[in-house]
Amino acid sequence: MRTVKVFILLLLSFVERRKNHHPFEERFPCLRGKFGIVVPLDFTSCLENRWSYAFAFGATAPLIFGLFFGFINPFPYKLPRYLKVFVYLISSMEVGIVSKPFFACLSTPHKMLGGVLGLLYTLAWFIVQLWEVVWCKKASTLNEEDLFVFSLQYEWLYDAPNLLSLGFLFFRFGFMIVNDVLIRVKKHSNKETEEMKHQYRYVQRLLRRPAEVFMQKSWFQRKVYEWDPYFKFPNRIIATVVLSFLGVYLVCIVLTEQILSSWCTKMIYGPYFYIFANKPTWTTYLNYAIYTWYVTSVCAAISSVINISHVMVYYRKHIKSLWAGEKQYLPKTFTLRPAVSLAGLLKYPGYQIAFTMWGYLIVHLAMFTAGMVFVYLVISPIRENGFLSWLLDLITFLTNFFIVFTLMKLQRIVIKWVFLHDKTSPHDEEKPLALNNRKAFHTFNYYLFFFNVILGLGSCVLRLIRSAIVALFLVSRIERTVMPQGFKKLDASHCTWVGMIITDHHHNNPVLVCFCHLLVKHSLLSVQVDLKPGNLCSTAVLAKKRAHLRWVLVYTLLRNPKLILLRRKCWEANREQLEHAFIWAMTTHRGNKNTIKSVQTLISALHGSSFASEI
Repeated sequence: MRTVKVFILLLLSFVERRKNHHPFEERFPCLRGKFGIVVPLDFTSCLENRWSYAFAFGATAPLIFGLFFGFINPFPYKLPRYLKVFVYLISSMEVGIVSKPFFACLSTPHKMLGGVLGLLYTLAWFIVQLWEVVWCKKASTLNEEDLFVFSLQYEWLYDAPNLLSLGFLFFRFGFMIVNDVLIRVKKHSNKETEEMKHQYRYVQRLLRRPAEVFMQKSWFQRKVYEWDPYFKFPNRIIATVVLSFLGVYLVCIVLTEQILSSWCTKMIYGPYFYIFANKPTWTTYLNYAIYTWYVTSVCAAISSVINISHVMVYYRKHIKSLWAGEKQYLPKTFTLRPAVSLAGLLKYPGYQIAFTMWGYLIVHLAMFTAGMVFVYLVISPIRENGFLSWLLDLITFLTNFFIVFTLMKLQRIVIKWVFLHDKTSPHDEEKPLALNNRKAFHTFNYYLFFFNVILGLGSCVLRLIRSAIVALFLVSRIERTVMPQGFKKLDASHCTWVGMIITDHHHNNPVLVCFCHLLVKHSLLSVQVDLKPGNLCSTAVLAKKRAHLRWVLVYTLLRNPKLILLRRKCWEANREQLEHAFIWAMTTHRGNKNTIKSVQTLISALHGSSFASEI
């Protein structure tokens, strides 16, 4: 298989053309410009084959998550511990080389060659994976007391997403071949890529007048999700979400809960269990733990699915707010450097996948601990002592809690009705912050000082509990920071998210992209018109065109004087002369004669005195 991978990459590199040619290539004309760099995937602005790239990652998901647990070792011998990081580095490069043919065949402009090579490579992978599933099913009839042998029974659950992804890629490469054949026989029009079409529509919607009558949104659009036809998620976000789902399914649900938990349960309830634990109490406690484990695994899986879904929701919200010029989601206390922002774009997919899996495991363990506490505080006392006894204990605890809560609220009520002045206006919602009965307030404050120390202790415990719960549930939510205000820079994962959306905003802003595309398009059209045989550009024509462009420039600067100080030439010219011209253009804009003088002065400051005299 390694030879096949190298052959595919060399063949795709051979047909890839290079722009820069070297002198030694003149000796080999057949190889001139060949062997270009094959780009497997564009994570910055590519919107083509988004789901195909996601399923390509799904096809290699076992290898990717094998790196997570260190199952892949490219060395035939064991290296020292202090060189373990190099093992992970080489393993990651090996997985990248193995997976690169899928992405290279999808991204190559030679669709026929990429489709044929990708189809054959995908078919080989599918046959190998299917043979392993059949082999593992035969091997699972051995001794089931071994964890590895027991896990072979559930190998089909582990390989199911991989096989489905390979099946999707198989049909995708087949579609590429058929589509290219239809284009070659002129039965299918060779249309240009429409990946930027939604950005043009987004800009058109911005330029339209807002509708006077707003359409009423449904409950799903108001509460859950509202579809935006003018927005497309990049392949980076889609691939991250798909791999996060596969990570939760493969690594956490299937491997941990389905295999390890089932094997442990079978070993616990084995033939030797009742010899060491023949009391019913031990059986009851074990049942509590097993049931709590499975229930909390379902709850943690649902929580992870919700968190993964929030990735797409918050990405769209944050990036659209940046497009609109709103930066309330960005940190206010510090700014990210360009290198840090670009590094965030590189690190985000891996961070999000790892945080999702670790977040599932941490949340599951926290839920299991809370579930066991609930069992031994609620379920076990009710079962042993009866519901009435447990209810009396609960009422005793809640009575003290409600008394403390009432005393806390009583302070606010007394302050509102006794120690604050009356409303200055009957239309005011609240009383003004003005003290009344100052002596009584100072006495009231003195006696409650000692009691508030006790309340502060309980409030401190509640604050720790709330902070721990929020931090646990936000482990995988790197779009939100777990650090307080002023310490956000210590949250490296949140800085990765911020750097990613900033880089994405700078490279994929629809207004900027559409402007650049239109500018390039009109520039190419003007060049093509000027280069026609009938349009020989003489010196007079060029001078007239240059004069027209400069007059339009001057007219624009007079209408928008602030643009003068933003031009590049203003830093090269005399600063004092430019400021005088700017002030003169602003103050003498009324009269016709003065306007002409201001125009000439402004032109002389920007382009030289000779051109101003010509105008």
